[in-house]
Amino acid sequence: MNDILARRLTGLAGIAAAVCFIVEVPLYFLYSGPPPDANVLTRLLIGIVALAGLILFVTGFRELLKQVSPAHEWVGTVAFATGLVYATVTLVSSGLEAGAVIATDHPIDPTITVSGTYILYGSIGRLLLALFLTAVGYGVTRAHLLPRWTGRSAYVLAAVNLAFVPSLFFGNEPAHFYAANGWGSTALMGALLSYWLLATGIATYRSAVHRTPATAPALQS
Repeated sequence: MNDILARRLTGLAGIAAAVCFIVEVPLYFLYSGPPPDANVLTRLLIGIVALAGLILFVTGFRELLKQVSPAHEWVGTVAFATGLVYATVTLVSSGLEAGAVIATDHPIDPTITVSGTYILYGSIGRLLLALFLTAVGYGVTRAHLLPRWTGRSAYVLAAVNLAFVPSLFFGNEPAHFYAANGWGSTALMGALLSYWLLATGIATYRSAVHRTPATAPALQS
C-alpha cells in the first residue's frame, strides 16, 4: 500500500468513526427516564461500529508516522496502544450495558443501573484518551505529518480529558456535569472527540492530495 492510499484509508476510517460517534451521542438525550431497549441497543451498535473505525484510524496513524519519521515510531506505538486499549475498554462497557438491557424484562437506564461502567466510561476512558491525544499531538507536530492545528487541538483536548479524571469522586448522577457518569465527563467528552476526529480524519484524507507517487514512498508494513 502506498503513502497516498494509506492516508486516504486512514482519513476515511477517522471520518467514518466520527460520523458514527456524532450520530450516537444525541441518542442518549431523547428520553428523560429509562429509554426503551431499542434506543439503548441502537446507540450501542452505532458506538461499536464507531470504535471499529477508531481502531483502523489509530492503526493507520501509527504506520503513517513510522513511514514519515522513523525516529518517532515509538510515539505512533504509544498512540496505537492507548487508542486500542481505549476502544477495548469502551467495547467492554458497551457489552455490559447491552447484556443488562437484554436480560431485563423492563426498560432500564444502563448508564445508572450498570455500575461497572461508571469508571470505564469515565475516569479510565478520560485518562486513556488524554494519553492517546498527547501522543497524536506530539507525533503530528514533531513529524509534520498533518497540519499544525491538528496537533495543537489534540493537546488541548488531552488537557480537557485529563481534567475529568477525578470525576470518580463525584457520584453517579448522569444529570450532574462532573459525576463519574455525568454528561460532562461522558457525553460532552465524547462529542468533543467526535468533532476532533472528524476534522483530523478530513485533514488526513486531504493530506494525500499534496503527495505524489514520485515523492510519497511506499508504506512499510
